[in-house]
This record gives sequence, C-alpha cells and structure tokens, in this order.
Amino acid sequence: MMSQYNWCHNPKCHTYQTTDRVRGVKGKKVLRTRKIKVRDYSQSYYWQGWENHFCRVACFFEFVKQNINSIIAIAPVNQASETPIDVQVINHPQETTEYGWTRKAWTEKKITPIENNQ
Repeated sequence: MMSQYNWCHNPKCHTYQTTDRVRGVKGKKVLRTRKIKVRDYSQSYYWQGWENHFCRVACFFEFVKQNINSIIAIAPVNQASETPIDVQVINHPQETTEYGWTRKAWTEKKITPIENNQ
C-alpha cells in the first residue's frame, strides 16, 4: 500500500525557520522537513505534479537548482524541436475596421499547427 504522505524532497527544507517545522520537547527541539499529504489531482487544471513531493514552490525550485544537471541528463535536448504550422494573414480594411488607438487599419496573423504533417 502506498503511503498517504511524502516528505518534502528539498534537502534544505528542514533548515527553514518556520513555526510549523518546530518539533520536540523543550531542550530537544528540532526543525523538521514538512510532511505533504499525497493527493490525486489528475483531474485538476492547476495541478502540476510536483505538489506531492515539495511543500512549496520555493522548495521545488531549490531542489531543481541543486539537481538541474541530473534532471537534464534524464532527457537531454540536443537539437531544436519544430511544429509545422500554417500562417494565414488577415487584412482588416480601413473601411470596415473598428479603429484602435492608432486610428489605422491592421493585419492579423493567425498561426495554426498542422496535425500529422498534412
């Protein structure tokens, strides 16, 4: 059975001086890494995935800063990626245009990704 909690993965989490990290009895107090309740946010728009492993964004980025070379080594990018697109130029004639602050007609570019390289 999978644990319902994780500890924050930032190696420095236990060094941040906040009252919720203080544990122990008088004379034997410690700062402890935060415990995180594991949740299934797979249906949530805002959930990114890191929330089950880090107590806050600052802890997440501290971990990334310390481990960026190892993270990049998992899936290195050695060349640029490209997405085929179609660019459509739409002219807005001066006679039918609702003017903006410039009082001039304008052109608009509509960029559409091409699916399956068609």
